[in-house]
Amino acid sequence: MIDSDASALLGADGPFARELPNFAPRAAQQAMAQAVQHAIAERETLIAEAGTGTGKTYAYLVPALLSGERVIVSTGTKALQDQLFFRDLPRVRSVLGAHLKAALLKGRANYLCLYRLDQTVREGATFDYTQASQLAAIRAWSARTRFGDRMELAEVPEESPMWPRVTSTPENCLGVECAFYDDCHVVKARREAQEADVVVVNHHLLFADLALKQGGFGEILPGAQAFILDEAHQIPELAGQFFSQSISARQLTELAQDALAECNGVTGAIGVVLEPAEALQDTVRKLRASMQPLPERGPFHLLETAGDIREGLRDLQDMLAAFADVLASQAERTRGFANAHERAAVMTERLDRIVEQPDEQDVRWFELFPRGFALHATPLDLAAPLRVLRERTQAAWIHTSATLSVAGSFQHFARQLGLEYPQTLSLESPFDYEKQALCYLPAGLPDPAMRDYTERVIDAVLPVLEASNGRAFLLFTSHRALRLAADTLSRRVGWPLFVQGTAPRHRLLEDFRASGHGVLLGAASFWEGVDVAGEALSVVVIDKLPFAAPDDPVLQARLDALEHSGINPFMGWQVPSAVIALKQGVGRLIRDVHDRGVLVLCDPRLTSKGYGKLFLNSLPPMPRTRDLKDVQAFFADDGDA
Repeated sequence: MIDSDASALLGADGPFARELPNFAPRAAQQAMAQAVQHAIAERETLIAEAGTGTGKTYAYLVPALLSGERVIVSTGTKALQDQLFFRDLPRVRSVLGAHLKAALLKGRANYLCLYRLDQTVREGATFDYTQASQLAAIRAWSARTRFGDRMELAEVPEESPMWPRVTSTPENCLGVECAFYDDCHVVKARREAQEADVVVVNHHLLFADLALKQGGFGEILPGAQAFILDEAHQIPELAGQFFSQSISARQLTELAQDALAECNGVTGAIGVVLEPAEALQDTVRKLRASMQPLPERGPFHLLETAGDIREGLRDLQDMLAAFADVLASQAERTRGFANAHERAAVMTERLDRIVEQPDEQDVRWFELFPRGFALHATPLDLAAPLRVLRERTQAAWIHTSATLSVAGSFQHFARQLGLEYPQTLSLESPFDYEKQALCYLPAGLPDPAMRDYTERVIDAVLPVLEASNGRAFLLFTSHRALRLAADTLSRRVGWPLFVQGTAPRHRLLEDFRASGHGVLLGAASFWEGVDVAGEALSVVVIDKLPFAAPDDPVLQARLDALEHSGINPFMGWQVPSAVIALKQGVGRLIRDVHDRGVLVLCDPRLTSKGYGKLFLNSLPPMPRTRDLKDVQAFFADDGDA
């Protein structure tokens, strides 16, 4: 079927319409399939924005499987990765009768490490009842699992502290010298990926691997003729993480703990390693304590201008270098000590580079966590390294998402990624927004900077919730506003409230769906990748335009650089980025041809500022109103309201 026309296969007379129940041929899906097929054949770069409901997954999987080429499909989340591999890909393969080998590959933290499990059991540490039973469950599962993928063991929650103890990191993996190498789940998964025609990965893994190859360390992923990036709007931010040099308190503490664990059964080692390991951990703790008055993230000069922090950084450099020397003296005794020494040497070099050798092309910054910190040097311009990566692959690069354009233009996305003269395709959603949705812009709200803004938003939203009988997502741009709104609503409404942070995301969503009339309050992670079709969700409220936090030092440096190059940083960067983020939030509302709902955009800047038109012109074409009566009438027409 290699010569087949992908769009015809997805048409009314094609095998998908014949064999898949509920499959509806869509012109937009066929147009995208044709563009992807052409891009793969010609090794082109394509940006394809496909509105919700286009069916973009089939639109890229069909041409990928027809191409006869090796294709890597990368997604934004592990959940979407699993859906692609276990649901969508088998269906497409079956309909096409394609005898291709497919593989699923995740980052190593998703796979059980038999060596680390063995070490944790041998340590005989005293765990509380919950952790001990989780460790027992992991041990029992380890004997029967074929893939070692954490996803298989639902009874041990994803956030359990046992997982970091029984999975590996690139730093602590012993590689070919590990006693469990022949049975290693990571090695097996990578081997399968290297032999597969289609490999499903996620963006984290893809960029970790591409960045690694750039450093000359070989490759995890096989060379491919096409890379298809779904949820591509996430790429600019993620790429920044992987081209950064970083070192964290957690990495340093884990190094000390792993070195101490390696002392078990090695004569005399504890006498040499204990004191410098504890000194390193103590230095990390003192440095974190001295950072307490600082903001959660900020430019590096804030560390250099505070005397005690500057001294703490110098002490950390000295302690880490001394610890590396101690580990060098033990490196030949075991593979574990050799690994710890290699890690210490790399961390010493990285720390010295970040602290001592500022590069004009980098932004140096820090971030603080409740008990830790991280130091980073991030490239100011990601376009150049990304361009080099793409050119080296000599492959087709297909970027797709429901949210890549700003008022019909792909310029902002293309500039961030250094995409020069890409093919572009914009496909509107097949949903009938004119009939299915209504956009309500409440009148009379104050400027979002006012102290009482969140309370006023809740006042404006309550009549909408009464009309819809709950069934709403309230999306906030800050956790502070989220907490304030949750507190206010808990005293004023009778619907069940589901508040981000009170339970894992998947459980909140399940409980929200089951409640029928719930109100879910979320911030950042609920703006995208959340799919609630049907009547359980009939209102999406967005409190403010999602401009990036002004305290982001990398963003601030990028804005300064744009200004120096003659580009207005607000209109040239901040507005386009906020438009794409807003489109993600709005996309939660209509997920199905039968959905109906009201979008409530509270920010008065949409109508009071000139740039507000750019936001409104980027949204799906739905009727707008400032009159609450129209909202009430919309729900009066809805049989279930």
